[in-house]
Amino acid sequence: MLPFVESLVSLRSFGLARAGEAPPRSYGRRGAGVQMPARTIVLAAIVLCGVLSGVLSAASSARGAEGPVRIVALGDSLTAGLGLPAAAAFPARLEKALAAKGIAVEISNAGVSGDTMSDGLARLDWSVPAGTQAVILELGANDMLRGLDPRLTHKALEEILRRLGERHIEVLLCGMLAAPNLGADYAQAFNGMFAELAASRHLVFYPFFLDGVLEDRQLVQADGLHPTAAGVDVIVARILPKAEELVARARGQHAE
Repeated sequence: MLPFVESLVSLRSFGLARAGEAPPRSYGRRGAGVQMPARTIVLAAIVLCGVLSGVLSAASSARGAEGPVRIVALGDSLTAGLGLPAAAAFPARLEKALAAKGIAVEISNAGVSGDTMSDGLARLDWSVPAGTQAVILELGANDMLRGLDPRLTHKALEEILRRLGERHIEVLLCGMLAAPNLGADYAQAFNGMFAELAASRHLVFYPFFLDGVLEDRQLVQADGLHPTAAGVDVIVARILPKAEELVARARGQHAE
């Protein structure tokens, strides 16, 4: 009970007599008449305190349920923001875009330049800490650029998804496309794995992370691959509906 309520309901502070006691002398013969109204006030105060406590508790629970969704962006240099200030990197810009729509999230940047899918698997546990509700998974570009066997990439991706699933973490899987010079067979094996695993695990899926960017030289840096700040904004605008779906799923998972 709150201190001010304890003071309020103190029998002595109201001059009330305990059972079997005579009214305080200060009341004289009027004590019996004062006792009932005072007791009514005390009971009303207790009830009011209970109501307020329930309302505050409910409000606190509601705030907790609607608190920021904790998301980890697990990726390579495209997530890390190579060549850009931290505030212009994909995780920061996506968090800001969601906030502008009234969607509270906290997106951690777990992008490491040069990482392959297997590298992401190796650091999965510490990159995605306890309390994470959702992951935006953007890996595979370096596997493709190095010409790694798609079966190796597939195996690592499948394991990442399996372990995140065991932790009941929602996933937005970002696909990647193979460069044409790697040949049709490679492209078929590499490109298809993302859609296949997204469908089999019922994930939120964004087919190509760099969609709408690589075609415009103004949106990529001098290396022809990494997006400029403007390019990141294009990615964010295009992926935003999928990010909203991810947050909705994470909130639903959290409410169960």
